[in-house]
Amino acid sequence: MNALFMPLAALLLGAADLPGPGEPALTPQTARSGGPVDPEQAKLAFDAADLRFEVFPAEERIAGVATLTFTARAPLARLLVDLDRNLPVSSIMIDGAVLPASAWANPDGKLTITLPNRLAAGGRVVARIAYGGTPHVAVKAPWDDGFVWAKTPNGRPWVATTAEGNGCDLFWPCLDFPTGRPGVATLHITVPAGLKAPSNGKLLGVDTLADGRTTWNWRVKHPTTYGIALNIGPYEQLSGDYKSRFGNTIPLFYWYLPGEEAQARRLFAEFAPTLDFFESEIGPYPFGDEKLGVVETPHKGMEHQTINAYGNGYTKAPEGFDWLFQHEFAHEWFGNQLSARDWDDFWLHEGYATYMQPFYGLWREGDARYATMLDDERNKITDLRPMVSGASRTEEDVYRIDRGGPGQDIYYKGSWMLHSLRWLIGDRAFGEVTRLAVYGRSDPKPGNFTPHFLTSADYQAIVARVTGKDYGWFFDVYLRQAVLPDLLSERSGGMLNLHWVAPGGRAFPMPVAVRIAGRTVRLAMTDGTGRIAVPAGAHVVIDPNARVLRRSAAVEAYQAWRDAQKAR
Repeated sequence: MNALFMPLAALLLGAADLPGPGEPALTPQTARSGGPVDPEQAKLAFDAADLRFEVFPAEERIAGVATLTFTARAPLARLLVDLDRNLPVSSIMIDGAVLPASAWANPDGKLTITLPNRLAAGGRVVARIAYGGTPHVAVKAPWDDGFVWAKTPNGRPWVATTAEGNGCDLFWPCLDFPTGRPGVATLHITVPAGLKAPSNGKLLGVDTLADGRTTWNWRVKHPTTYGIALNIGPYEQLSGDYKSRFGNTIPLFYWYLPGEEAQARRLFAEFAPTLDFFESEIGPYPFGDEKLGVVETPHKGMEHQTINAYGNGYTKAPEGFDWLFQHEFAHEWFGNQLSARDWDDFWLHEGYATYMQPFYGLWREGDARYATMLDDERNKITDLRPMVSGASRTEEDVYRIDRGGPGQDIYYKGSWMLHSLRWLIGDRAFGEVTRLAVYGRSDPKPGNFTPHFLTSADYQAIVARVTGKDYGWFFDVYLRQAVLPDLLSERSGGMLNLHWVAPGGRAFPMPVAVRIAGRTVRLAMTDGTGRIAVPAGAHVVIDPNARVLRRSAAVEAYQAWRDAQKAR
């Protein structure tokens, strides 16, 4: 065995001793991801991570060696990195020198390493951390994170990881907050004979060891902290090349289980047209010099950078494309290229990725498909919490309503907000806003941009920059208030009177389209009100194409009825 790893005998367990879902338990420190950044961790610039894993599916254990390179932004006496204490550390080296065991401690999941010498601002340090043990097992991935130890239909090991909610520290020592992403990560994944380990970035090569085990070597630039993933199974592979409209050639890969070639080929056939949509409507695929990668997983799915997890079972849908593949792939732009600086702005990932589904329907089939898909999303908006709090939050604090978060509204309300914004500012401006948000520039080309971070305030400033107008009123209501604006109407004396009622009496000068006897006009609603003459007996439809997200008594009644039916 490679001397970097713990002895195999130390990792062997009987089947009766294998951990169950949710085991071993996590400390509160490991269970949280994001939130206010530890002041000492904020002093670290994460240059590179070299991650060596050996995975033992039969024992449901791992052994790892992480070599982490940091540059100090300020003087440092300690390194603080996040790592689940269920993966005990066996040795640590700093710049090649072995530390005594007394120099580190990890009581709660924040590994604290006392440096042998104080590090000055601008200095670099290399920490080599050997660790291993029984990683936390997911209860229901990807909604609950950890390892998934599964079997293929013919009984072969099938392993995957997810870490979005609880964070990267579930299986490697990292900086577990959104801006803690390393500049580059190199992965070396050793697996039993006959198994493969597709992962992030570009394949550097596969080493075959004397006993038949293989080590899969990958390199990925600027990976999101939760985007690094292990995927292990007896995979078969489909591959091809995509000639981009931007002049580069993008490698395409899909790893799937044996016996599924027909279904796999049909899904693989969706890769090129979906990529063409995103490149034509948004801009260049951000990771074209690495790959577009998808791997079949024993959980539903996740936007792991350049190796999106797919577990939708090749489900068919009336819109004619696989929604889960398309949604996770959208995250390569919205989540992996454009990353929220804090989880409080999670809608930048999920709202945009959700909107890309009806937007793709529009691109493929036109207005009817777009409207149908948006209508389905509208019925899922709950309006229980504001999408943005203005405070630093953990991922779970955003995702869970019981913790005061907006929950699913970051998907569906976020999508509808973008739909309304597109109508408000126009297609051209919306496209320019999206490009600036994603790439940080309006002329993206392969090689002239890198992943970057954004906040809701940044996004609002981009809208103002592109349009030359202050749309603070729009974002104040949709992002920072839970309740939707209500449009009141009254028809009297040959006039139609409209009036916006926004939460807290806020100004809401949102234009509204009105169809009168077959003719549609757009009312400016400059002060939140509008009036228009209506001939006697004329039929009137307000917002006939459903362009504006607003309160709907019909939707509220439907949701109440639906919830009552479920409760029976």
